[in-house]
Amino acid sequence: MLTSIKLIKNHSARFVCIAMVSAAALLTGCAGGSIATTSAAVAQPTVRPDNIYVYTFDTHAGEVKLDGGMLQKLKTQMDGSSAAQKQADDAAQVREQVANEIVHELQSMGLRAIRTDIPAPADQNVLMVQGSFDTIDAGNRRRRVLIGLGAGKSEVSSSVQIFYKPAGGAPRLVQSFTASGDSGKTPGMAETAGVGAAVGHIATSAAVGGGLHAASESKNAGVSADATRLADAVAKQVAQIGVSGGWLSSEHIKG
Repeated sequence: MLTSIKLIKNHSARFVCIAMVSAAALLTGCAGGSIATTSAAVAQPTVRPDNIYVYTFDTHAGEVKLDGGMLQKLKTQMDGSSAAQKQADDAAQVREQVANEIVHELQSMGLRAIRTDIPAPADQNVLMVQGSFDTIDAGNRRRRVLIGLGAGKSEVSSSVQIFYKPAGGAPRLVQSFTASGDSGKTPGMAETAGVGAAVGHIATSAAVGGGLHAASESKNAGVSADATRLADAVAKQVAQIGVSGGWLSSEHIKG
């Protein structure tokens, strides 16, 4: 009898482990960055640029939507900061993060990318990445954790323009598009609790549903994570211009 009980416990533990791995994969696989409404203005540049200049995207603090949850509002009040100051801080953080991440990703592909806010040199072939943020929305963390499936979703989006300036020539628009990054439709605790319920133990349900989602939330949601996803999507789009122009191999583009 004792042996049978031990076997049942072992199988239950094994099932829980498998369930946790499966749930973790589900929780981390929904969020992402995307490119939409792409329009090409001219033929792709066929000459490899000497440099790729990445400019800080324009934004305004008033466009930032803070976390609408009561806990976040209380936290802001306890910190002694105003909503306006928090909006300004979030706007500045996203601007810096996106520009730096685009540069980092392009450099990792073997391209000479430079973060700058000065005009491109007249004697160089330069690809220029410019843009402005349309949305910086922190969503609602409490709704993401409890409900999920898109409820309380955080999002960062921007309008992006790519220009090519040949040496001695004027800049011309190569491509414009909309880029975005969001927290996706990760299931909340109400959904993931079912994983624990499958083995008939409420404690397991709470551990799997709540613990995994809390870990996923801290890593994959919020404007900081969304900004990174947006920047990575922009970098890939810039790299695709190089592939189309024949001066960059598709092997350099990260999956």
